[in-house]
Amino acid sequence: MATLFDLPDLVLLEIFSYLPVRDRIRISRVCHRWKRLVDDRWLWRHVDLTLYTMRPKVMWHLLRRYMASRLHSLRMGGYLFSGSQAPQLSPALMRALGQKCPNLKRLCLHVADLSMVPITSLPSTLRTLELHSCEISMIWLQKEQDPTVLPLLECIVLDRVPAFRDEHLQGLTRFRALRSLVLGGTYRVTETGLDASLQELSYLQRLEVLGCTLSADSTLLAISRHLRDVRKIRLTVGGLSAQGLVFLEGMPALESLCFQGPLITPEMPTPAQIVASCLTMPKLRVLEVQGLGWEGQEAEKVLCRGLPHCMVIVRACPKESMDWWM
Repeated sequence: MATLFDLPDLVLLEIFSYLPVRDRIRISRVCHRWKRLVDDRWLWRHVDLTLYTMRPKVMWHLLRRYMASRLHSLRMGGYLFSGSQAPQLSPALMRALGQKCPNLKRLCLHVADLSMVPITSLPSTLRTLELHSCEISMIWLQKEQDPTVLPLLECIVLDRVPAFRDEHLQGLTRFRALRSLVLGGTYRVTETGLDASLQELSYLQRLEVLGCTLSADSTLLAISRHLRDVRKIRLTVGGLSAQGLVFLEGMPALESLCFQGPLITPEMPTPAQIVASCLTMPKLRVLEVQGLGWEGQEAEKVLCRGLPHCMVIVRACPKESMDWWM
């Protein structure tokens, strides 16, 4: 009978890739072969450290011994709510990531206090930056900061970042490579601030506005005015009306459109009105509806019949995490 040790290296590497970091290091002590496999560059391209309260000493060891030039994407927790004695992310650690990990493209920070970490210390190689439940300083993303910071940044996700406001949104306009922007629960951003910022972010190709205080109608109006080349839109349906949906009609480059619940108001467009607007979008190929209670009902049938050229996806409820789209 074949055992785990009889499997080829490629199969074992695939299995090891599903293990948490701590377990990967432990299994390296099993035998010389497994030690060699755990040391394989492929295994350390994507690392998730959010499962642990990582002491700084351990983090530095991982950085020097395993990650370094192998690392492409990293998830880290900052232990914002774990008390004053918990380890925190430091400017020195961020600078070390930039120096020792030249291939790092994606950095996801969770529940981290970044108020004392200047944005200039982040690795300049980043193409994607995700902040989930993080604290940032008032000057972190302001427009007056060094314009050479994060020159390759293409995507930024701001998920429940309470300090983020209009001034920070305006500061994103200095990232000329930015193409994807996700705002989730950024309740300090106003309709005026969004409109003014999108005017300078006209090169965005993907915009998601989820769980914010902005109405869907005002968001669609700002999009129609300034983002004529946008390809993907996802937004919460709060404040969406048939009149607001008209703002999207004729969008020339729009390929994917998602409306996300949970609330349905009397002003909410009917499925037939959604179909009519979508038919005016020449490149639309994906329509997704989440959490509106339409799955398996007549509404879903209307959408599918009216848009035979589109992939129509009707889900019961939105995904809890915002990490799904990467």
